[in-house]
Amino acid sequence: MKYLVTAEEMRRYDTNTIEKIGIPSMVLMERAALAALEAVERHCAGEIGSALVLAGMGNNGGDGLALARLLCEQGFRVEVWCVGAQDKASAQWKQQREILKSYPVEMVTKPGRREYTVVIDALFGVGLSREVDGIFREAITAFGKLSGYKIALDLPSGVDSDTGRIWSCAVHADETVTFGFCKRGLVMYPGCEYAGKVTVAQIGISERSFFGDTPGMVLCDETAEGLLPSRRADGNKGTFGKVLLVAGSRNMAGAAVLAAKAAYRIGAGMVKVITPEENRVILQETVPEALLGSTSDLEDSLEWTDVIALGPGIGKSGDAVSCLEQVFKKTQKPLILDADGLNLLSESSALRAQLAEQGKEGRIFILTPHVGELARLTGRTVSELKEDLPDYGMALASELHATVAAKDARTFVCGEKRPICVNVSGNSGMAVAGSGDVLIGVIAGLLAQGMEPFQATVSGVRLHGLAGDRVSERIGEHACMAGDVADALGREW
Repeated sequence: MKYLVTAEEMRRYDTNTIEKIGIPSMVLMERAALAALEAVERHCAGEIGSALVLAGMGNNGGDGLALARLLCEQGFRVEVWCVGAQDKASAQWKQQREILKSYPVEMVTKPGRREYTVVIDALFGVGLSREVDGIFREAITAFGKLSGYKIALDLPSGVDSDTGRIWSCAVHADETVTFGFCKRGLVMYPGCEYAGKVTVAQIGISERSFFGDTPGMVLCDETAEGLLPSRRADGNKGTFGKVLLVAGSRNMAGAAVLAAKAAYRIGAGMVKVITPEENRVILQETVPEALLGSTSDLEDSLEWTDVIALGPGIGKSGDAVSCLEQVFKKTQKPLILDADGLNLLSESSALRAQLAEQGKEGRIFILTPHVGELARLTGRTVSELKEDLPDYGMALASELHATVAAKDARTFVCGEKRPICVNVSGNSGMAVAGSGDVLIGVIAGLLAQGMEPFQATVSGVRLHGLAGDRVSERIGEHACMAGDVADALGREW
């Protein structure tokens, strides 16, 4: 997993590196410029041409000035376009400017041409926290109209480092070279759409710079093979876990079919589906491996299972409420809640309090709400949640002592005393009915095989997304269906 840092975290690690470890700030700046030069050289592949550096007055601009010098040394025709009041520039910026006076670099007040080999965005660093206006907005707009390979230093100017929001306008980069650690805004929407290819450059700010203060978010980028649980060669169907799935309502079996199939595809040994009798035939035809039960034998099924997954397609009838109440009263086994299970929870303060109490006592709970379901659980609007989804997910996880997968274009897996894990696999083709049903089946199957709850959720979310990516690559995002993703599990990572 890779660390994702906020602007404040990055400032602390930068300060620790300079003041506690003792690496001078100008050394870090020089390394940053060298890393950016490598990106230029990779793109140009030996071609020497023209370069424009858009530089602000902070240390990000200082990185740009240092890069301008290095490009000049490589033979590039270099222009530096400074924006801002130079009397307010940082000390390092002023030092780099003095050094640059000894080089044949042209200082300009606007671009001298419309086409360059490379154009460098060094206007703002990670600290931007207000709307971009005035001369800065004009500069970003003019920068966007230039022709040339666009490289942003640390973060595209105008993108919020922590959330990925756009402060009225932003640079669209072909590549972003970010220093030390990847910034959160480079993987969140819409910022990730402005970043282009993201290259994380090591410049001397490392885990040694944490001094016990580790980042609060990580990115899971492991391969499927690294996420799947090992399987014993002498195992049997009991070895690989039993999943009890409470899903579907009268004559609506789709959710149960998708979740059951996904649990089997990910490796669960046995899956039993509690669903209305009207769904029996379609389940027998589509998932003949599944055992079938009814609400009348739920209590016995709770004794049989290792893991319970409740909610997909169950509706909010009296029978659905009764099932939810029983899994709280009759067992302490791990419970995964999704869809209508979450909606029922949001409507019952008593059940919510019971979940929190049992979670505090150590029972395993996993909740997988999309933003609409999370809005009902938190009493917030969808717009509010989208402004800071990771924090709302973490707040719910802490309140209920549960693991929460807050689902949106990016899914954030939150757990008590754990870093938030963000998933970047998946695509818009998965924004279809039934996708969440497949996910709950995947997580339930992993949990039944003995995987630790937080890791089962992280792995399930990523594996689900990887399968969706392969399907979309094969048939296109427009054609992707949830059933395709369930069928692809295991053979199209």
